[in-house]
Amino acid sequence: MSSDFPGQALAAARPGAGRQCAGAVLMVRPAAFAYNPETATTNAFQRPPRPADEASSLGARAEFDGLAAALAAKGIRVCVLEDTPRPPKPDAVFPNNWISFHADGTVVLYPLQAESRRQERRAAAIEAVTERLGYRLKRVIDLTWHEAHRRHLEGTGSLVLDHLARIAYACLSPRTDEQVLAEWAGELGYRPVPFRAADRSGAPLYHTNVLMCIGERVVVVGLDAIAAADRDRVLAQLREGGREVIEIGHSQVERFAGNMLELASGGGSQGERRLLVLSEAARRALHEETFQRLAACTDEVLVAPVPTIERLGGGSVRCMLAEVFLP
Repeated sequence: MSSDFPGQALAAARPGAGRQCAGAVLMVRPAAFAYNPETATTNAFQRPPRPADEASSLGARAEFDGLAAALAAKGIRVCVLEDTPRPPKPDAVFPNNWISFHADGTVVLYPLQAESRRQERRAAAIEAVTERLGYRLKRVIDLTWHEAHRRHLEGTGSLVLDHLARIAYACLSPRTDEQVLAEWAGELGYRPVPFRAADRSGAPLYHTNVLMCIGERVVVVGLDAIAAADRDRVLAQLREGGREVIEIGHSQVERFAGNMLELASGGGSQGERRLLVLSEAARRALHEETFQRLAACTDEVLVAPVPTIERLGGGSVRCMLAEVFLP
């Protein structure tokens, strides 16, 4: 990796800046994955089940196991937590919406819009990460009280974070409230950059991480989806970080090409390497030239098939991964 990468200079200039890429993740193996009609009211990426989807829970578990095994094989530390079958939690495979683990020992619990998802929050997740990965917990920030006031912020679905510059990008929607965003940013020491974004029909995009990904050397952004009044401001801020900015269109966003995550595989004879993870649908959606630009900005690309989870759950590989930033 080049030593003159702008992000590295940015981190050096900010002593409190963290790492951009986590080397460990929490994943929740689903017990009762299914289409959730409650979340579908704000997630246009979900598709209603078909007769062939009767075995969707089995298909989702197979896709989950494939991704978890592939990550582990690439040197990512994967903490798998088994979902509990009761009560049924159709979206348990997406833990990044309700919890985040930060390098200073802070764990944040987030307010979720759908009541059916609030049962996903389990102390067992924190216990598993501390015991299996050696995470050192110092404080818990609990924002879930906002649910009683119908204010929501759904973790790193709502937030796409530039850890080097301490900036939190957030597409405002029924699942991403500006007041909760400001509280989160004040607690964690990030500068919020809120904006509006919509799909091609004009409906608000439910999460920021379906149109934006920030890696160590690259940004992927669905610029056409961002409201015209906010577009130049957001793009200028993204470019300020010195990363390669790759723009994608509505058709790529709709096939989860914005829903990817860069991780750091640790150590070994080759040293630390960057691993960009995206779904098979996202890879097919990217033009070859775009994919080659993307691949040139990381060390390795991992493509994982998760079609059942994408179609019924309306989320892709990034949504399945709750990063764990170990001290």
